[in-house]
Amino acid sequence: MLARRRSDARSFTSSLRSFVYMVGFSILLPSAEGKESGGNPFAPDMFDYRTSDTFNYFSRLNHERRALIDALHAHIDGADDDTLQKLFGVQGTTLEAAVRANLNVYDSPLMSAIERYGPGVMYKSIDFQALPTGAQRRLLENGIIFSGLFGILRPDDLIPEYKLKMDASVDEIGRVSSFWKPILSPALNEALAGKFVWNLLPGVHQAAWDDDGSYRAMVQVKFYRQDESGERKAVTHGVKELRGALVGFIVQDVTDSIEGLADWEAPDGYELDMDATEFDDATKTGTVVLVQYPDWEARRAAREAARLEEEANKPKRVRRSDDEDENEQIEEPDDEPVSDDD
Repeated sequence: MLARRRSDARSFTSSLRSFVYMVGFSILLPSAEGKESGGNPFAPDMFDYRTSDTFNYFSRLNHERRALIDALHAHIDGADDDTLQKLFGVQGTTLEAAVRANLNVYDSPLMSAIERYGPGVMYKSIDFQALPTGAQRRLLENGIIFSGLFGILRPDDLIPEYKLKMDASVDEIGRVSSFWKPILSPALNEALAGKFVWNLLPGVHQAAWDDDGSYRAMVQVKFYRQDESGERKAVTHGVKELRGALVGFIVQDVTDSIEGLADWEAPDGYELDMDATEFDDATKTGTVVLVQYPDWEARRAAREAARLEEEANKPKRVRRSDDEDENEQIEEPDDEPVSDDD
């Protein structure tokens, strides 16, 4: 049963209008299992300290990145197939490719993280290349990606192909998320200070962060399906696509409040439920709830019809001829609304 704290949510969302544009926002994203191969062999080496400040936003993590890579190489050397399968969670030719990529990580060609993770389900849904230029820029500047091998990244950081999950365990290092937690947390908390944060992290990535509450506010987003009886169940299958579509909406529309999500025509008709959305002033964290109703197609059609009617009834602004007053005048709307066929 979802808690319903309407007044808290309303108070929170109305306050967002006053600060989102001023203090900015961040989107916390997981990396992707599927990765694009190849890269630019002439790209500067992200591990080269002479260039890391330019080509790697969180360059302060480079020493620990090297330590983890070296420990990973030592773990791989001499390990049998069963050990490697446990480490990477794959087998066969996929395992061979993972081992090869990790052993070559210092020398393999680089590409931006947003491109490297492009084959991942969420990143396919974001469809970075199809975003308008301004939206691309906002994602590159405000996105922060959690990575098993690199800790945290900006989407435009240059990285090689690799494979290492955040919940893997590496000899001499231990669980990767536990290794990264005291290292990346100060850098991340500093980057999030005073910002509004969209937290789209799964639990395994969240475990790598010691959150000190430096942000202005942070929300997670939950998706539910409601059946005919009114019962709701959390969405598990397909949630990556939904998160990707949400990221695209956030960076395109620069939504200035949670209520702005009411304008999002999400895939499969998910709608913002302000009654179920909640926020805790003490922790500055909240949960945004989006619901797919059983009659979502009819609801979407009704919203579209209402928008068309509103657009048709808007006063039209026209300019007088050169021989008349140059000021604009308001033209009265037509007696009949414009039909869908016009």
